Amino acid sequence: MFTVPADRFDELVQDALDELPPELAQAVENVVVIVEDSANGRPLFGLYEGVPLTKRGPLSYSGAFPDRITIYQDTISSVCRDEEELVAQIRKTVLHEIAHHFGISDPRLEELGWA
Repeated sequence: MFTVPADRFDELVQDALDELPPELAQAVENVVVIVEDSANGRPLFGLYEGVPLTKRGPLSYSGAFPDRITIYQDTISSVCRDEEELVAQIRKTVLHEIAHHFGISDPRLEELGWA
């Protein structure tokens, strides 16, 4: 297990978001990314909650609250041995959850190596 202070973990999550390709980052719409310690009763690295872009329509999405991506610090830290592994796992988790925002399923993410 490798841990860093919460503010450092937040920086690493922001770095992963900043490293998204510009065309991808510009297409992200109405999403908030937060960090929590862990998911209640579930060993998740991250969780996407919302309506994927592929399911949105002008009548079905009007006035909706932002989608939410939660990154779980304790769960990610528990599988890392150093900061290099932590950075890699955060990056993979952020990309995985952003992919859900774009409507990419877990089976497809597995095919791509991002599950």
